[in-house]
This record gives sequence, structure tokens and C-alpha cells, in this order.
Amino acid sequence: MISRLDFMFSVGFEGNSALVDASAKRANGRLAPRELAGKGLFKAAVFGAYYDEDERELEEVLAVYNSKGEVRLNSVDALKRTFGVLESFDDINRVMYV
Repeated sequence: MISRLDFMFSVGFEGNSALVDASAKRANGRLAPRELAGKGLFKAAVFGAYYDEDERELEEVLAVYNSKGEVRLNSVDALKRTFGVLESFDDINRVMYV
């Protein structure tokens, strides 16, 4: 299974492999999802909160997104769809860093 940080900073998936942005992971890996959202790193924020199964954190990320974005989203589900959250990351067992 893929680690939380690798999942958060993944830029794409192919089969059971994830492509991870190594420099973004190094620079921002210690930030909480709401802090990532504050920096405009919404994909990493959404993926981090989703990995943790933290609905409260997803709501906070949604609130930050709606306060900064031009298009308002009306639900956490819409936020997850917007950023392409995988329904299951259990079978990701290979990580490639770019």
C-alpha cells in the first residue's frame, strides 16, 4: 500500500504504480491538509485528508477552496471529484519519483 505522503504528492497513476512529485513532497510534507490548502496546494490537501478519512479536515479544505477559488463547490464529494481522488489506494504498491 502507498504511504500517506506519497499518496498526497502523487501526480498520476498507472495500474498499480504512482508517480510522486519528490520535490513537492520534500518541501511540503510536514504540513497539515488545511495548511496545504492555505498555500493553494489543494490536491495534496484533499488527498491527505482523504487518506486519513478525516471528514472534518475535508470540510475545512473545502471552505478554504471556496474562499479562494473562482468556482464554488457545494460538497466534499464535489471537491474529491474535482481533484480526482481514487476510491481505493490499497492496490498501489509501486512508487516512482519524478
